Amino acid sequence: MGTRESYRMELRAAIHQLGERCLYSAAKWAAEQLVGIEHDITKSTPSQHRFCRESSSIKMRLRRNEVSATPPAGVSYVGTPILEEDDIENDFFLLAKSYFDSREYRRAAHVLRGHKGKKAIFLRGYALYLAGEKRKEEEMIELAGPLGKSETVNAELVGLERELSTERKKGTIDAFGLYLYGVVLKEKGCEDLARTVFVESVNEYPWNWSAWSELQSLCTTLNILNSLNLKNHWMKDFFLANAYLELKMFNEALSKYDSLQGIFRFSDYIQAQVATVQYNLREFDEAELIFEELLRSDPYRVEHMDIYSNVLYVKECPAAQSYLAHKVFLTDKYRPESCCIIGNYYSLKGQHEKAVLYFRRALRLNRKYLSAWTLMGHEYVEMKNAPAAIDAYRRAVDINPRDCRAWYGLGQTYETMAMPYYALYYFRKSVYLQPTDSRLWIAMAQCYETDQLHMLEEAVKCYKRAAHNNDTEGIAIHRLAKLHSKLGRNDQAAIYYKMNLEKMEAEQREGLEMVEALLFLANHCKTENSFEEAEMYCTRLLDYSGPEKETAKSLLQGMRSTPPSGYLLTNMDHFAP
Repeated sequence: MGTRESYRMELRAAIHQLGERCLYSAAKWAAEQLVGIEHDITKSTPSQHRFCRESSSIKMRLRRNEVSATPPAGVSYVGTPILEEDDIENDFFLLAKSYFDSREYRRAAHVLRGHKGKKAIFLRGYALYLAGEKRKEEEMIELAGPLGKSETVNAELVGLERELSTERKKGTIDAFGLYLYGVVLKEKGCEDLARTVFVESVNEYPWNWSAWSELQSLCTTLNILNSLNLKNHWMKDFFLANAYLELKMFNEALSKYDSLQGIFRFSDYIQAQVATVQYNLREFDEAELIFEELLRSDPYRVEHMDIYSNVLYVKECPAAQSYLAHKVFLTDKYRPESCCIIGNYYSLKGQHEKAVLYFRRALRLNRKYLSAWTLMGHEYVEMKNAPAAIDAYRRAVDINPRDCRAWYGLGQTYETMAMPYYALYYFRKSVYLQPTDSRLWIAMAQCYETDQLHMLEEAVKCYKRAAHNNDTEGIAIHRLAKLHSKLGRNDQAAIYYKMNLEKMEAEQREGLEMVEALLFLANHCKTENSFEEAEMYCTRLLDYSGPEKETAKSLLQGMRSTPPSGYLLTNMDHFAP
């Protein structure tokens, strides 16, 4: 039996077993990976050809290193183990499942009371958990408003923890029960034990993507991730790739996804994850291409499209943003992702009040939707409503303390409030989480430069880090030149001014920065008795109209009359941006 066929058998069985237990999100994920496995084109039917098309080159092109047909790291079972049937009357289970599917969770739990089969124990506990979550959401709205703070908790957690803990100690709990127990422990804040329980669950039954996702959310550091005692199954590679993405280890994530594409060649999920990595690496053109291909192959897709919307926002593509917003509105306007996309559309148009309205709507649908809190914070900053922005950003970091965008937003907000010490604290948080983002280092350097702090040496260090981390806009190099000049290090300043000048020439840019660089270099070369080089810079300044032209003429005349080497331009600061 071929490797791909064994993967298909495992996933088909998993889809049935997950769906039977009402774990529909995990079942959907498994089904998407099932159709993402490359088919033998000689045996495929015409309806399967969309998964075998060679004309759609983007998915192949994004695989930088061609992967052979061997399976990715990890083992594959010949078939998914058939779990032991629960010792209950099947008719009662079917009735409970029908109530569950109708969102009548307490009725479903009531039907299964007293039944001791493993499936019955899980579905009853899962129904009680969701009933408690539903009631908690209702109380939040009743007691604190749709976005207000509330101390309400899921009232079923205590009983479920006691019951599931007992089953685990007796050894009568299965992988699905362990998954539910882990969710309960996580909700109660018992993260260490929750990690242990989730590991037990995925080691026993590795096809439950929901369990992997919950485990990943508890792996907040690389040390925690490396300490997990996970069995070597191919599902572990999906987990590691996602964990690397969340930990900002983007190259490692891309490597894992490249490996997985050896089998799951046409997985839309993998392509969306790769696009997300490219977005985080600020490779916006590459990310846009992948998302466009995803929409062509799956035009009603909503998952990950909020990331696509962020790409379009950064690239300032109002037409594409409008098209995407209209598309998701017609597909499913009551999805958090759809609301965020529409909010981005209004933000790009400068209608910040309407943008906030849609981000609030997203949070009514899912209070833990991280992007909505962060984006709403950005809108409040634009509206100069600092207290509301701070509240939104704090909600975001409460949900995910590793969200560097929210920490950065807090830093920016406090900086606008002229509170640089607070701003510095939050900027440090953001660069710790994403040390390869030049924008974060520049923001922290500018904070060090403020009059209240005036820590110029620390600012120089931050600008150097930014310059070494792909500062495409050249802000760091320009500021390094100015700071070294301000600190009297003219040789160092000249180096950075030359670097900035070369960069602007390569990009065919002109402006005040170029004038400033030419003026400084002309004066510095004259001081160093490099008259030919100084004359070259002065000659270039003659092409400009305005005071810089007259300054260049004066400098040329001064060199011809051989002035003292200490001659300095007195009005250079006039040309500084």
